[in-house]
Amino acid sequence: MTGTRTRHRGSATHRIYSVVVFVVLASLDNVAIGLVPPLYGPIADAFDVPQRLLGLVTAVSFLVSAVAAVGWAYVGDRTNRKPLLMVGTLIWALGTGGSAVAGTYPTFLAAQLLAAVGLGAVGSVGFSVVTDLISPRRRGLVMSFWGLSQGVGTLAGTLVGGLLGAADWRRPFLLLPVVGLGATVAYLFTFDIRRGESEPELADVLAGGAEYDYRITRADLPRILARRTNRWLILQGLTAQAAFGSLVWLPVLFAERAKDQGYSPATAVVVGSVFATLFQLGGVFSIVGGLAGDALQRRTPSGRARVAAIGVLAALPFYLVLFFVPIRIDVPDDAGSGAVVAAVLASVFSEPTVGLSLLTAVVALALTSANSPNWFALIADVNPPEHRGTVYSLGNLVNGVGRAAGNGLVGVAFHGLRAAFPPPLNYAVGLAAFQLFFIPTGIMYWLASRSSPDDIAAVHEVLQARAEKL
Repeated sequence: MTGTRTRHRGSATHRIYSVVVFVVLASLDNVAIGLVPPLYGPIADAFDVPQRLLGLVTAVSFLVSAVAAVGWAYVGDRTNRKPLLMVGTLIWALGTGGSAVAGTYPTFLAAQLLAAVGLGAVGSVGFSVVTDLISPRRRGLVMSFWGLSQGVGTLAGTLVGGLLGAADWRRPFLLLPVVGLGATVAYLFTFDIRRGESEPELADVLAGGAEYDYRITRADLPRILARRTNRWLILQGLTAQAAFGSLVWLPVLFAERAKDQGYSPATAVVVGSVFATLFQLGGVFSIVGGLAGDALQRRTPSGRARVAAIGVLAALPFYLVLFFVPIRIDVPDDAGSGAVVAAVLASVFSEPTVGLSLLTAVVALALTSANSPNWFALIADVNPPEHRGTVYSLGNLVNGVGRAAGNGLVGVAFHGLRAAFPPPLNYAVGLAAFQLFFIPTGIMYWLASRSSPDDIAAVHEVLQARAEKL
């Protein structure tokens, strides 16, 4: 029996390597998404279009990626998942490389949309794989790394875009495809994870050589949506991502503040990227949110949803303070990127307003970061293995609609507010207004905390019954 268990489950080293690969890959798709916002100005100038059309690129890319993810996930829940992940990675690498050589705005938009199609595979299919590697007791912790990797990817995209693209916006789009090709090679050596092997009810029968051969069918879709917790987890993304989607404009807010203080556009781009990166560091506390969700979930089956609800609602006032605290920027104008970065970092300690803003941002992001790992873990908790990729992708589709709306509409709001609030105040007012969408998000998590205990119990009963038949 020991030999059989090892053969099917793989060595601990191989499994850890596989988790690391999937977590890293989850970050890369967000690097690709994060490249464009800090470069709205230079790309708009290169194509002679308004900045809001670059905001449209990001918004539509979010939506296309989310729609594509539904198709990727449904096929992944029925077939071998590894080839799908490899193909998806190659597609987004091709689209990102195409963005670098685009000569016109329509060509750039088309290349970004191609990349978005490939990006849809990484999140949805990768999520399904990772949930089969991790036991329910540790889902919050591991999913915090999954969510954190996405946040780190966005930060890396913002930073790489701002630093490499300040002088030539095409550079970061040339670099990322090379990384994508390396990721494809890494896929080849990952462990071939079987569905359901992390579930306690199935562990013994799968270790004995049985196969969990249940696959999603079209008839399952009504049953998926009939689970009340699924409905709340899916719908909350509409409002949550409207708020999160607006935050991709943070680099622009701080770049506009730098311009308002007399800095050149190139210096302002670097300043905006570095400030936005620093202010999103609170996302690393998603690990705390995941641990808190695991701990409370062991005490009550409504624990994860409660942690997410409290975090989202408590963060709102900190966001409102962040956008309006005045920041005095003191960096060398027209200096190299390294000198500007060093000056921004030093200002955290030398300028009280910068330090206060950083503290406020870290608290705000730390609280909202409880959303991500507990959302991922709850989807796994209330659904059998063959449904998880599809449910994730449905939630991601709604997330994409919300994020596209937040990203696109806030750009329109900035333009409309300009008459009453001159830049950079119009950006601060617009961003503050969009954070109010966190209120209905918190309410929906509270409703999920009431429905999740029954839905979790139902999944355990289904898996136990299936184990007896295998």
